[in-house]
Amino acid sequence: MRYAIEMYFDKETEEKIMRLAQKIADAGLSTKYLEWKTRPHVTLAVYNDIDVDRCAQLLQKFANDRKAFPALFDAVGMFNYTKTIFLSPIMTRSLYELHSELYALMQEFEASAWEWYKQPDCWVPHCTVALTSEDEENVFYEASDLVLHEFKKLEGVYTSVGLVKITFPVEELKTFDFREELVK
Repeated sequence: MRYAIEMYFDKETEEKIMRLAQKIADAGLSTKYLEWKTRPHVTLAVYNDIDVDRCAQLLQKFANDRKAFPALFDAVGMFNYTKTIFLSPIMTRSLYELHSELYALMQEFEASAWEWYKQPDCWVPHCTVALTSEDEENVFYEASDLVLHEFKKLEGVYTSVGLVKITFPVEELKTFDFREELVK
């Protein structure tokens, strides 16, 4: 089984991101992201197999030690090889340190970690808005064009982390809120 640790946003930010994904679907381009029924998120780690209870225990402690902090997006990106379109968060010190600390905390699961998430200094943080690999090739380019025209700078808050089982649709197993007070 595959699992991911994801970081979530405040409700308003989630809604703005979902509206962008919905525009892609409404334009008749791609619905695959919406079909996964996942919340907008930034993936922090992906594993082929883990002890779910142990991971949740570590993740709860991790979240309890964190304050909510700003989520800033002002760029659109694409992974051409997977035909994924995403919003690219500004790499702040808080975001980098959070990912580095999570990586260190989850070392016992390192052997099953996906290569894209194995080292904090090689991580490409992103928030997916379209998955077009199963669509006709032109969809990737048309959806990219739509996102480039529709996306406006987005400021929100990272509010929680969660553990999900990567199934179709995604199954959210546990979610842990950061402390309420915002780190500026």
